Amino acid sequence: MGNRNKEISNFYVVGINYKKTDASVRGLYAINNEQYESLLNEAVLNGLQELFVLSTCNRTEIYAFAENEAVLMQLLCNASSGNLEAFQKMAYVKIGQEGIRHLFDVASGLDSQILGDYEIVGQLKLAVKFAKERECIGSHLERLTNAALQASKDVKANTALSGGTVSVAFAAVQYIKEKISAIEGKRILLMGTGKIGKNTCKNIIDYLGTTEITLMNRTEEKAQALAQELGIKMASNSYYNQEVNEADIVIVATGASSPVILKSDLRAEKPQLFIDLSIPYNIDPAVAEWPEVDLVNVDALSKIKDETLNMRLAEVPKAKAIINKHLVEFLDWHSKRQFVPVLKAIKSKLEELHAHPLYVSYVQSVTETQPVVCKEKIQRVVNGIAVKLMEENTKGCQYINAIHEYIATGTN
Repeated sequence: MGNRNKEISNFYVVGINYKKTDASVRGLYAINNEQYESLLNEAVLNGLQELFVLSTCNRTEIYAFAENEAVLMQLLCNASSGNLEAFQKMAYVKIGQEGIRHLFDVASGLDSQILGDYEIVGQLKLAVKFAKERECIGSHLERLTNAALQASKDVKANTALSGGTVSVAFAAVQYIKEKISAIEGKRILLMGTGKIGKNTCKNIIDYLGTTEITLMNRTEEKAQALAQELGIKMASNSYYNQEVNEADIVIVATGASSPVILKSDLRAEKPQLFIDLSIPYNIDPAVAEWPEVDLVNVDALSKIKDETLNMRLAEVPKAKAIINKHLVEFLDWHSKRQFVPVLKAIKSKLEELHAHPLYVSYVQSVTETQPVVCKEKIQRVVNGIAVKLMEENTKGCQYINAIHEYIATGTN
C-alpha cells in the first residue's frame, strides 16, 4: 500500500461494542492472541500494511489504513467465530477524522462502558505492541496511536474524568455489597489473576474488609505469587469442584474461549453469587437456572451509577477540549507529512540542476565563476516551497517554481 492510501480519508475503524451488542454477541467476535496473529498474517496477504485490533470485554475493533471497510470486516470475521452477515448488521464504520476522533475518545475513557475507565489504555498499548512486533504498525499509525495516548494522559492529568473509583472490578465489589449484607464469614473464590482479577481482589480487600479469598488460576504459580503478596489463600486446580461448591461468592475473570464453570459442575446446596467478568462468558449462563444461584455479568455490572459517574459526566466538555487540541496537532503533522516526498524530490532536482552543464555555463556567463555548491541555499528554496504548499496551498508545478526561485538567486 503506497503513501496515497495513508491519507486521512483512508483511515477506517470498524467494530462492535457494548452500545448495540450484549456480552454474548461480543464474545463471538472476541479476538485472542492466536486469532490476532492469524488476522495480521491474512491482512499482509491482502496488501494491508498498517492496522491493529483492539479486543476487550466491551469492544472488538479494527483500526487500519485501507481501501474500504469490507476487507476489514472480512478479516475480523475470518479470525473470530462470528458470522460476517450478522456483523455487517451490527457493526459501525468510522472513516477519516471521525475514525481518528473515535480512537482518541476510546483512549481517553470517553467511550468506555463505565465513563472514564482507564483500563482501556493498557489494553490499547498491548494491542498496538502486538501489531508492531509483527511489522503492522508504520509511521502514520504509530504517530496516530502515540497522539491518542498522549491525549489520554493529558485528560487524566488535567481533568477529573477518572476521579473516584469506578471500574468493572470496582462495580463487582459494589454489587457484592448490595446483595450480601454481612460479608464476614463468607467464602470468596476468585478465578483468574490477570489485571482485572488482581484489581477485583484488591478492591474486595480494601472495600469489603475481608481476606476470606481463595485464588485459582490456570498457571498455579501466578495464583500463589498473588496470594502471598496479598496475604490470602490459593487452591490447586485439582480442587476445582470442591472450591466452586463451597464458596459463597465465585468471581471469574479468566481469558478462556469457553465457559470454565458449567451448570453440571454445581451442587447448588446453598445460596451462591456468581460474577462473570469475562468476555466471552466464562460462566455458562445455564448456571442461573439453579434456584439458589444469582449470576451477573459485565454488562449488568456496568450499569451501576453513582455520584462518581455524575461527577465524571461534568468533566466531559473539558476532556473533549483537550482531545481537540491533540487532534489538531496530529492533523497538522499529517498535512505536512504528505508533502515530504515532493519536497525530497525537489531538493534532489535542484542538486541535479546545480551540477548540470547548462546551469554551470549560465552562472559562468553571468559571474565568470564556477557555481559553488551551497546546501544552505538549496534548503532555503525547499523551505520556501514547503511554506507555499502548507500555508498558502499553492497549486501548480512546484518543480518549476523551485527552479525559477533557485536560478533567480543562483548568482547571489
